[in-house]
Amino acid sequence: MRYIFGLILFVLCASGCYYDHADLVYPQTACNLTGVTYSVSVKTILSSNCYTCHSGSAVAGGGIALDNYTIVKAYVTNGQLMNSINRTGGIPAMPLSGSQLGSCEIQTIQAWINSGTPNN
Repeated sequence: MRYIFGLILFVLCASGCYYDHADLVYPQTACNLTGVTYSVSVKTILSSNCYTCHSGSAVAGGGIALDNYTIVKAYVTNGQLMNSINRTGGIPAMPLSGSQLGSCEIQTIQAWINSGTPNN
């Protein structure tokens, strides 16, 4: 009887150790980097994550307003935008009071930069 109980316990425990492949259970959505534009892609990311502090007079954002293409391009050119987003380069990590932007958002901004930062 003890043998049968042990065998049943073993079978139950062994069947409970099954695990799925994470990529099949939690599929990752692909980051679509085709057709990245400033007006639709980049501005939407900045609006959702940065404009709270960095728009208008930008008093809360240290005087840095990112709601204007010309200013955003200047921060791309001097390297500060990506250094702050990637949290590298010795400048404050952004968003300051939140978690880092998602990988796809960072890749989208980088794709726009790699395409020459067009005002499109």
